[in-house]
Amino acid sequence: MADNMTLTPAAAKRIAWIAEKQTKPAILRLSVEGGGCSGFQYKFDLADGAESDDAVSETDGVKLLVDPISLDLVGGSVVDFVESLGGAAFKVENPNAAAGCGCGSSFGI
Repeated sequence: MADNMTLTPAAAKRIAWIAEKQTKPAILRLSVEGGGCSGFQYKFDLADGAESDDAVSETDGVKLLVDPISLDLVGGSVVDFVESLGGAAFKVENPNAAAGCGCGSSFGI
């Protein structure tokens, strides 16, 4: 299951930079919570380590962790880091999402 979650090199580089600034390991936890404009929203946190049931993916030495419940909603997704005139943000390209919203941090199934 872990291989179907992917961090792009751009996202891995940004996570490594943030982790270094906060003197934490380069481990990003992606989880899904109820809420947002479309029903579910993505939540990103730096983690100290993986839980025993986490799906783990690694890109350029940076780990992406997803808990089993969230994995049902985001399996097959690609986590990217994009910079534009509107700002910089992590973006989830989620093939399971049937609906999204303008802010890009919320989705529906």
